[in-house]
Amino acid sequence: MVVRMTRRRARSGGDRVSDSLVRFRLDYTPLMLRYLSQRDETSLGLAYELGRDAMQDSIGLLDVVRVHHEIFLDVLATARDTDEAEGIARAASALLMDLIASFEMSHRAFTESRSPRDGTD
Repeated sequence: MVVRMTRRRARSGGDRVSDSLVRFRLDYTPLMLRYLSQRDETSLGLAYELGRDAMQDSIGLLDVVRVHHEIFLDVLATARDTDEAEGIARAASALLMDLIASFEMSHRAFTESRSPRDGTD
């Protein structure tokens, strides 16, 4: 299977973010392919770690989801029938949830830190 590599749009933040995004894509592509073929817990754990690393490398959630979606569409195009396409979609969705879980936890922590305390502990 050939997964196309698209050029990242220029944005402020420079080459570091762009290089990080290229590395992310290079790490995520084989991970998605592995998970789609094996559907194993190890791959889900690796997706969580990769998402956490992406966040630490200042890769935004939208970029992470965009990369996932681009790779997913390339894989989906190889499906032989609708049943296989449905299986690919469900598995890719499960992988995405683990990939972005650290973004969700960070968001929740931020939201909770900004909410007023009610005085009860």
